[in-house]
Amino acid sequence: MKHLIAPSVLAADFANLQRDIEMINASEADWFHVDVMDGVFVPNISFGFPVMEAISRYAKKPLDVHLMIINPEHYIERFVAAGAASITVHYEACTHLHKTIQAIHAAGAKACVALNPHTPVELLKDILQDLDMVLIMSVNPGFGGQQFIANTYRKITALRTMAASLNPDLLIEVDGGVSMHNAADLIAAGANVLVAGNAVFADPSPHSIITSMKNVSTGITG
Repeated sequence: MKHLIAPSVLAADFANLQRDIEMINASEADWFHVDVMDGVFVPNISFGFPVMEAISRYAKKPLDVHLMIINPEHYIERFVAAGAASITVHYEACTHLHKTIQAIHAAGAKACVALNPHTPVELLKDILQDLDMVLIMSVNPGFGGQQFIANTYRKITALRTMAASLNPDLLIEVDGGVSMHNAADLIAAGANVLVAGNAVFADPSPHSIITSMKNVSTGITG
């Protein structure tokens, strides 16, 4: 499948949020990536339901919602009601991960799990067949603009190998320090969803960057 691009709304200009949403609507981007942070699981606070509902009103593409919060299971139905097409919870934040994944599916959304940089992909082996996507964090979650962690490539490759027999259709998403400099290498390693924040919104021509990332070539054939 052709890789997907999910611009991170957290990097948008919140004084001109509708403008930036409409830019993404008109671009070759596939999803909106929406980071929700509670200041507890990660050392930052982003936004909650009112802002997400505002994004949903104007967005014409699916909302890929990444919950960097404790007790995410308490809010699943509310996030789906606010417009989430997919919900990603952190392995590190879920005591009963399988139950949470079941609840996401029951609410009508795609169920995904994120891994912090220090968390091995092998820990997902027993639940991998139940997931629609795994998000590999390539920076420590909480803030944008961090330096990409090189070990991410190894983790992507290991996860893709594990998924080959357990869940061949698994999507592998990467978030953190993604740019035109590493997009091709990430796709070559096995990723097929790229989250880009500053790389898109800090560029003078965000629409063009999205097009370039969507059409990046890995040199891999077949």
